[in-house]
Amino acid sequence: MPGGAHAMAAPNKMRLPQERYLAVQQIYRGWALAGIAPVAAMVADFSLAFSLRGAPAAFWPILVGGLCVAATLVLFFIRIWPANQATDNWISTPPDWAALRTRWEYGHIANAALTLIGLGLVVAGVLAV
Repeated sequence: MPGGAHAMAAPNKMRLPQERYLAVQQIYRGWALAGIAPVAAMVADFSLAFSLRGAPAAFWPILVGGLCVAATLVLFFIRIWPANQATDNWISTPPDWAALRTRWEYGHIANAALTLIGLGLVVAGVLAV
């Protein structure tokens, strides 16, 4: 859960001055491959929900869990990715870099929360089978 790592680091990172924040952001180089995980999770959740469509106690939590994962992807492309683009993946700092940092960090915190809720719902659905 990469979003969880971001969420746990956010309180410390948000206090860093610009130069240090940019230096720390470089530890995320190559994390784009982690984007495969939510896509795979969403496909798996929706497939599982579809296979359990005759069992409402399992179907609905799993479906909503899959929708939570889908929401993380929407959130990423609306809140996080634009900040990555505006900063050239945190190599440069435009004048509004602090606002972009806040957007990026809180986007990841929301992403982690949605992922955790989605996972809980899928587990609850599986336990209902």
